Amino acid sequence: MFKIKKQLFLKLILLNTVLFSSLNYAQSGDKDWASWNTIGVEYKLNNKWSFGLEEQFRLKENFSEVDNFFTQLSADYKLFKGFKIGVGARYIRDNDNTGNIQGYENHFRFQIDAMYKHQINNLKIGYRLRYQNKNELGVSSDDGDVAKQNFRFKTSLLYNFKNWKFDPKFSAEIFNRIQDGSDSGFSKYRLTLGTDYKIKGFGKLGVFYRLEKELNVDFPDVTNILGLKYTYSFK
Repeated sequence: MFKIKKQLFLKLILLNTVLFSSLNYAQSGDKDWASWNTIGVEYKLNNKWSFGLEEQFRLKENFSEVDNFFTQLSADYKLFKGFKIGVGARYIRDNDNTGNIQGYENHFRFQIDAMYKHQINNLKIGYRLRYQNKNELGVSSDDGDVAKQNFRFKTSLLYNFKNWKFDPKFSAEIFNRIQDGSDSGFSKYRLTLGTDYKIKGFGKLGVFYRLEKELNVDFPDVTNILGLKYTYSFK
């Protein structure tokens, strides 16, 4: 019975991802393959506070061009069981390879999170509401730099199978852009399927496939993202 449930759960997630991918390819404009590769550390100070530091390197245009790379610091505080708030700051080197002026730009992004998790039997369910603000460093608003602001809502599912180390994770996230004028509103969504593998004394390895699609445009871009992540945690 357990094996049947495990196989059925995996098949439903995979089928859902394939159906969304097929629909997006049929209705999309430009399509791209990208990769996001991350290495990070997590430090749990006590039962309330935890901190993170990560470096990420991203490729775009079918893995042929650097998209950006960044350093991010984050901190989470547990208010009560299942509920956390968090903040994060990111320094980004962004590769602008389009238009008349090209090259690497310096950007700064900060975020504020509210997170809640609960469990129903073996199913872990998480919710995250994030506000983020990103702007280019060294460029004033008079020169055309307008902060890019978004509210993001994410729902995630993780099913814990007994005696199986590759528990599947699935998440869906939608972005609501905050801008003056017609640019405001839902701008894109992400669907992610992945898994983590913990190695005692070494850390945690993660792999995922992510589908990202623009919203409310005539020819939406679709990006297929392959991700690898290594995280070392300590107390």
